[in-house]
Amino acid sequence: MIVCVCNALKERDVREAARVADRNCPKAAFAQLGCKPKCGQCLPFAREVVSEARNAA
Repeated sequence: MIVCVCNALKERDVREAARVADRNCPKAAFAQLGCKPKCGQCLPFAREVVSEARNAA
């Protein structure tokens, strides 16, 4: 599933970046992937994905 249309980020990529970034922040996951939120529409879903990834770790 696509998390961020502006950056074409997939859910699995955001999950992995959240694990690597070791922070419960979607912006840190985006930075780990070499980008940043543009329009901001994705942040609520990205926040949810990052939180789930961190809780599963």
